[in-house]
Amino acid sequence: MKIRTVIVDDEPHALEIIKKYAAHIPELEIIGTCSNALEAFQTIQASKVDLVFLDIKMPRLSGTDLVRSLKTPPLIIFTTAYQEYAIEGFDLNAIDYLLKPIPLKRFLQAIDKVMHFLSSDYSPKEIAVKTTPVPAPPDTHYLYLRIERRLLKVNTNDILWIESIKDYIKVVTPDKFFQTKQKISVTEKLLPSAEFMRIHRSFIIPVKKVESYSTNHVVVSGNKIPIGRNYKQVCAQHFNPATGFLYQPE
Repeated sequence: MKIRTVIVDDEPHALEIIKKYAAHIPELEIIGTCSNALEAFQTIQASKVDLVFLDIKMPRLSGTDLVRSLKTPPLIIFTTAYQEYAIEGFDLNAIDYLLKPIPLKRFLQAIDKVMHFLSSDYSPKEIAVKTTPVPAPPDTHYLYLRIERRLLKVNTNDILWIESIKDYIKVVTPDKFFQTKQKISVTEKLLPSAEFMRIHRSFIIPVKKVESYSTNHVVVSGNKIPIGRNYKQVCAQHFNPATGFLYQPE
């Protein structure tokens, strides 16, 4: 799945930041960058566009006025340095609202929302006319993996651990595993930070599935996952007898 994307901002630096972030997501196909809303209007009318990163405060025509001028707008992620525009942005059914300067983690969360919508039963046109966006249930989160030219959605509740193997990651679930070309550092940013923990340069584990802990490893589903030297202190603070985890002395 390719998400045809346009970036609109009158600040060249802001355009470059989003282009740099988008390079981490193979599914994002940047088909155009625009320095003003009028140029963006022409691009959207002339091409098939799935997603627009849209600055709000621009000369002549604002981002919000651009959206109002479109009969069937694509998915919109507003990007702005002005928090007071948030309510107006969501009133226009924006899928997300990113406040500048935009952290990479926040950018990835917005893309996760986009992928959820596009992989559901809703088309971009149907989403645009809804009064409010429909997010995934709060207890459900998905990791999207590029497997053999298709996008695979993995429920993070099913993940036992994630292992880095050179430029690839292996995502292990109870009955199968998936391998894809992706850096583990990028994967870490896509996971719910309260539910997953990096315990080694090559391993991420779901905290709630840890069965026991020692200074050198944790046990998940009967498997020993090593704790890296640089992660021992943070693991010791998190996994200790007072938390309820079974401590295994070396």
